[in-house]
Amino acid sequence: MFKNYFKIAWRNLARHKAHTTINVAGLATGIAASLLIFIVVSYELSYDTFQTNYNSIYRIVTSSKHADGSVDYNPGVPCPAYDALKAIFPQIKKMVALNASSRNQFTVLGNNPNSDVAISKKFIEEGNMIFTQPAYFDIFNTKWLTGNKKSLADPGNVVIDRSTAIKYFGDWKNAVGQFLKLDNTVLLQVSGIVEDMPANTDFPIKIFASYEAFKKYPDNFGYSAEWGSLSSNHQLYFMLPPHVTAESIRSGIKGFVKKHSRNTGRDERMLVLQPMKDFHFNMQYGALGDHSSSKTILLTLALIGVLIIIMASINFINLSSAQAIGRGTEVGIRKVLGSSRGQLIRQVMGETFLVVFFSLMLALGIARLVMPWLSNVASVPPGISLFTPASSLFLTTVLILVTLLSGAYPALIISGFKPALALKSKISVASMGGISLRRVLVVTQFAISQVLIIGTIVAVSQMKFVRNADLGFNKDAVLVLPSNSSSENLARRNPLKEQLLQNPNVISVSFASDEASSENNWASNFAFDNKEDAPFPVFSKYADEDYVQTFGLQIIAGRSYSASDTVKEYLINETLAKRLGLQDPKQAVGKNLRMGGGQWLPVVGVVKDFKVNSLREEVKPLTIAARKDFYFTIAVKLRTQNLAQTTAQIQKLWEKTYPEYAYTSHFSDETIERFYRQETQLSLLYKIFAGIAIFISCLGLYGLVSYMAVQKTKEVGIRKVLGASISNIVLLFSREFTLLIAIAFLVAVPVGWYIMNGWLQNFVYRIDMGLGVFVLAIVASLTIAWITVGYRAVRAALANPVKSLRTE
Repeated sequence: MFKNYFKIAWRNLARHKAHTTINVAGLATGIAASLLIFIVVSYELSYDTFQTNYNSIYRIVTSSKHADGSVDYNPGVPCPAYDALKAIFPQIKKMVALNASSRNQFTVLGNNPNSDVAISKKFIEEGNMIFTQPAYFDIFNTKWLTGNKKSLADPGNVVIDRSTAIKYFGDWKNAVGQFLKLDNTVLLQVSGIVEDMPANTDFPIKIFASYEAFKKYPDNFGYSAEWGSLSSNHQLYFMLPPHVTAESIRSGIKGFVKKHSRNTGRDERMLVLQPMKDFHFNMQYGALGDHSSSKTILLTLALIGVLIIIMASINFINLSSAQAIGRGTEVGIRKVLGSSRGQLIRQVMGETFLVVFFSLMLALGIARLVMPWLSNVASVPPGISLFTPASSLFLTTVLILVTLLSGAYPALIISGFKPALALKSKISVASMGGISLRRVLVVTQFAISQVLIIGTIVAVSQMKFVRNADLGFNKDAVLVLPSNSSSENLARRNPLKEQLLQNPNVISVSFASDEASSENNWASNFAFDNKEDAPFPVFSKYADEDYVQTFGLQIIAGRSYSASDTVKEYLINETLAKRLGLQDPKQAVGKNLRMGGGQWLPVVGVVKDFKVNSLREEVKPLTIAARKDFYFTIAVKLRTQNLAQTTAQIQKLWEKTYPEYAYTSHFSDETIERFYRQETQLSLLYKIFAGIAIFISCLGLYGLVSYMAVQKTKEVGIRKVLGASISNIVLLFSREFTLLIAIAFLVAVPVGWYIMNGWLQNFVYRIDMGLGVFVLAIVASLTIAWITVGYRAVRAALANPVKSLRTE
C-alpha cells in the first residue's frame, strides 16, 4: 500500500513540475535559512553551559546611581572588596578576584631568564590574560595537563594553555620551567599547562598570571587600594554554597556597601549579584569574552527563522489548494472506486512529505555551501559544525512540523470533494471555500516580508548614521601605536616624536593613555571648586600637550593644558561643566579640581564634547591631563597621501626605537568600527533574510498568478477580442494582489515600528523612524510584486486569443 502511495505521489509531483519546483525552491531556501539561524542561536545560548558549576557561579558587579538620576554599570569592584567580602561572608568558601589585562607583550626567554629581549620572540596578547588566584580553578572548569593551581600563589609564576605553549615553545611538554617576560618588566616562569577552553565561553583565558604579581606591580597593571577607584578589569566571582541562597548574600551586601562607599562621592553605589547565566547576555555589564549577545536579538533571529519557514509553507498551502481544482476528476474516480477520506489524506500527506524531504536534503546542501561564510555575518567560530545532535533534532522536527503544516489543509480540501461534483468538473475555488484563507495567507506572507524590509531599512540607516555621525573629533588617518611607561622607555619618547615629525606626511604626534574614542573607562571620585566630592564620578584620559591637535578637539573656553610630565592642569569637557551646574563653560576656567584624594589643581580649559565611547552611550563627564607614566599609546595624525608608504616608514622607525617590543598598529576608525560589530552583523542579517523573504514571497506570488493565468485563459481571450489592452489584462491580475499587499502593509507598520524602535533604544544617538521608512517599504513591496505579477500577466496578455478561446 505504501509503495503504491509513493508511486502515485511521485507521478503527481513529476506531472506538475513547475508547482513542485516552486515548492521545493521555497521550502529549501526557508529550511536552509532557519537551520543557519538555529546554528547561530543555539551556539550563543550554549555559552559556558559546559561549566560544572554553571548554576552556582555569580559575579559581583557595581551599579552607581547618581543624584541626577543617571546610572553607571561596571562589571568591576574596587580592589579592596575581595578581602572585605571574604571576611563578611565566611560561608562562601570559593571566591576569587581577577584582573583582566589586554595588549600585553610576552617575550619568550626560554631556559635563560637573562636572554637578550631584543632578539627573542615576542607576542602581543589581545584580551586573553588575567591576574588571578588559585581559587579560580576551584570555580571554573579547567583541565590541567601539567602543574597545579597552587603555583599561582607565587608572583613569579604563570600558567598558560596548550595552544599558547605550542605557539611560544613549539611543544607544550617543553614549556614548564621556561621563562617569559611580561611587558619587558615582570619576569615569569611557566609553572603549569592547562587545556584550551572551548570557543563558546566568556572566559577565553589563555594566560593566567598570579594575582600577587598584580599587587606587586601596581603602577604597571593598575592595582589600587582606594575604595573610590573602580576599574571594569578588576572583577570578583564566587560559587554559591549548596545551602546558601543568593538572596541572603544580597541582604548582607547592602550593609557592606553602606560601610565602604561613604566617601566615594557617589549618591548610591550598589553591589549586584549577577548569575553566570546572565554573563553572556547582559549588555550593560559585558563579559570577558570577545562579545555579548542580546537575548532580544537572538529571539528576533529565532522568530525570523520560524517566519521564513511559515512563509515557505504558505506557498505550499496556496499552490496546493489552488491546484486541487485540477485534481477533482482524480479524486472523484478514487471515491467512486471505494477510497476512503483517510486514504486520500494519506496520499496528499505522502506527496507533501516527499516535497518537504527533498527540500530538506537540498537545504542541507545549501547550508553546507554557506557555512564557511557564516562567521562573517555572525559571532560564531569558522569551524563550527553543521551536524550536531541538536541540529539533527531540529531538522527532524522541521520535517514533521512542515509536513503537517503544509499538507494538512490541502489534504482536507482534496479529501472533502463530493464525487458527483468532482466527476462533472464543477469544483471551483469558490465552492472549496478557500479564497478567504488564501488571501489571509498572502497577507501574512507579505506582512512578514515588509516587517523585514522595514527592519533592513532602519538597521542600514542607523549604521550609516553611526558611520557618518559627528564624533566631536577627527578619526581619519590617525595611526595608533603601542607605547610603554616603563622608566627605561621614557627617555626614548621625545626623540621618537621628533623623528616622526620629520616625516613630511606626519601632521602631529601625541602620547596618550588611549584614543579619543575607546572602550577604556577610568573613573574616580572627584571634587570641584574646593567643595566636597561631587555626587557622580568623573572619567579620565591622560595625554601630552599635542592630544588636542592630533584628534582635532575643539577648545570652547580657556586653553589646553601646558606640557608637563605630571598632572598640573586639567582640561574638562562640556558635559562635566554642565553636570557641575555651570551655565557657561567659561565659569569652569580658573576653578580648582581634585581627583580622588589628590591635590587641588586648576581647570584651564573646556573642550567641546566628543564621543568617548560608542554612540550607544551618553558622553561621560571627562577630564584630560598630562601624566607621562600613563601613556600607553602613540597617536600619529597622517596625511592621506602615500598612506601605505608612510605607515611602513613609521613601523621601521618604531622597531628601531623599541627593538625589545613587538610592533602592532591600527587606525582609530578601526576601533570605532569594532564598537558596532554586532549591529553591523545584524544589519547584514536583516538584508539577507529580507532578501530570502522577498524571494519566497515572489515564488509563491508567481505560482498563484501562473495558476490564475491558466484558469482565466478563456476570460483573457474574450477580453482581448473585445478590445482589452495589455495594461487592462495586467491590471486584472495585479488588482487583487495590490490590495492584499496594502493590507499587509497596515499590519507590518506597527509590528516593524515596535521591533525596530526597541532596537534603536540601544543607541543614545539614533535616527528617527520617520514616514520615509514606511513609504520606502511599501514602494519596495509593491514594485517587487508588480514586477513578479506583471511578468506572468504580460505573457498571458500576449497569448493568441484564438488559441485561448479554443481552450476547454
